[in-house]
Amino acid sequence: MSFKQPRSTSWLTAGILPGLFMLCLWAMSALPALADPAPPPSPDDVPWTQALSLYGSPALPEDFAHFPYVNPQAPKGGTMIQSAAGGSFDSTNPFIVRGTPARDLTRIYDTLMETHPGEPFSLYGLIAARVRVAPDRRWIEFDLRPAARFQDGEPLTADDVVFSLNILREEGSPFYQSYYAGVDEAVALSPHRVRFTFNDTDSRELPLIVAQMPILPRHYWKDRDFTAPTLAAHPGSGPYRIAEVDPGRRIVYARDPDYWGRALPVNVGRYNIDRLVFDYYRDRDIAWEAFKAGLTDYRVDSRAATWATGYDFPAVDDGRVKRLTVPDVRPSPMQAFVFNLRKDKFHHPAVREALSLTFDFPWLNTNIFYDTYRRTRSFFQNSPMQAEGLPSDDELALLTPWRDELVDSLGSADVFDKPLPIDQPDAPRARLKKALTLLREAGYRVEDGTLVDADGKPLSLTVLLYDSGLERVVQPMLRNMARLGIQTSIRVVDISQYLNRLRQFDFDMVISRFPQSNNPGNEQRDFWTSAAAERPQSRNVMGLKNPAVDALVDELISADSRARLNTVTQALDRVLRRGFYVIPHYHSGETRIAVWDKFGYPQPFPDYGMDLDAWWVDPERAARLEQRR
Repeated sequence: MSFKQPRSTSWLTAGILPGLFMLCLWAMSALPALADPAPPPSPDDVPWTQALSLYGSPALPEDFAHFPYVNPQAPKGGTMIQSAAGGSFDSTNPFIVRGTPARDLTRIYDTLMETHPGEPFSLYGLIAARVRVAPDRRWIEFDLRPAARFQDGEPLTADDVVFSLNILREEGSPFYQSYYAGVDEAVALSPHRVRFTFNDTDSRELPLIVAQMPILPRHYWKDRDFTAPTLAAHPGSGPYRIAEVDPGRRIVYARDPDYWGRALPVNVGRYNIDRLVFDYYRDRDIAWEAFKAGLTDYRVDSRAATWATGYDFPAVDDGRVKRLTVPDVRPSPMQAFVFNLRKDKFHHPAVREALSLTFDFPWLNTNIFYDTYRRTRSFFQNSPMQAEGLPSDDELALLTPWRDELVDSLGSADVFDKPLPIDQPDAPRARLKKALTLLREAGYRVEDGTLVDADGKPLSLTVLLYDSGLERVVQPMLRNMARLGIQTSIRVVDISQYLNRLRQFDFDMVISRFPQSNNPGNEQRDFWTSAAAERPQSRNVMGLKNPAVDALVDELISADSRARLNTVTQALDRVLRRGFYVIPHYHSGETRIAVWDKFGYPQPFPDYGMDLDAWWVDPERAARLEQRR
């Protein structure tokens, strides 16, 4: 190609422009080749591995023989009896909305991969012998172990994996629709190879989430009604099978001596106890007396008063009952009174803040809890994800695009320019004085000793419970509310009615827990997002609908580093705390366990959680205990 210069062009222009023009032509011709994205790698080019980790690399080598903390020579046998206090059950299907499922049903099901409690979030092969993930996280493939079997002898294949995803999303609890929302489909590539394809490539956690999906037997469920509560002993593929069902009273799991995966490295030294029994007691005090009498032999003690003063019976004095405290290695769970935001009376942030001021934790801790608790303030308490002080620049970058929505929904701009923890009066009188000021700002007034709104309608509140033992926590708060002129009451119902009312959002306030892992991810959608607010049995008990929170949850799920995850979680924590959506309770920072002295267990406990499956019954101790009884 030639370029003809105009006669008037100067020598400088004549010398430079042709060269530039040709250079531009070359660059333009090169652009299409440079803009074409590199083709995605063929699955055959992606290496297989036996483990996955959320960040970094798994800690254990390819040829590990067992988890480092277990006792590979632990004896098999014996029984562990636990109490399931304050409830009942009428179903052995834990995956559906209907019915009240029995305790620990998921232990009859295996997953594709198994969590290692010695790492914050790494998985190792269980049903899956090996795994590979696309570099862009658009898919994950699992090679299944041909030896995998269900407890009725049927082989476990890729068709069962595909079936499990589909039935959980289509007929299971609505939680699974949200939890697996990033999965397009699962396809059986062969009898023992399955591929999941993803529509959400931002979620680092999604490959690990599908790796932990319980695998259900297609041959068993395909002609049964999955949505109906049942008390049948369903077959799984796990180390325990359902051995006995006494509806509402007892469920027993028996160790399967023919369990197909018993020799796998993730299982060696685990699942040692022959029989796991859960006895149901409707009353906590009766369950406590049953433990003291030796009718149950393992107890997690959540009562500070019992832990402080109750262990003065002979079996403790002579060493037959031992007490253990296991430090929390995860964020302390947020247990709280939860407002039902679906009700108009809880829409105003000032009302929620005022009601939160009526909870007198110092009085409870001194008079009921023997000063054993600390006040919970954060939804990610005792972790780097907890928000403190003023928001960082990185937090502000996340919050500022939602400034108008946040100021409107939270009632102020405090989330941007006020530090955490929130400054509230300590003295009870000052707290109630501030609470009354806030209620007046929200349009309430006291009329003949009753707090009423602009239309003269009293502010009333009922706390719904299924455990009468919690009344001692509720009553002092309600007395303080009554001093403000609020009409209050407590309603205690059985567990089935309680769950039904929760599913129908038929409550003012309940007590709920929001447990967190060290690596929060997709489950946060079920806790906080608008999509979960009106879904029965979601964990968004409060019914929170806030576009800023929805956006922060999306950012959290797509965090590509630990530092980014901490920043986003701090921003989310800041918004949730400024919204006063709950009245936080307290935490101890440890789990308190009492046992009859017949068990062995690995020590020290693994770094990221006590593994009860690694315990065993010590034959000599059990025999000695039986003789002394």
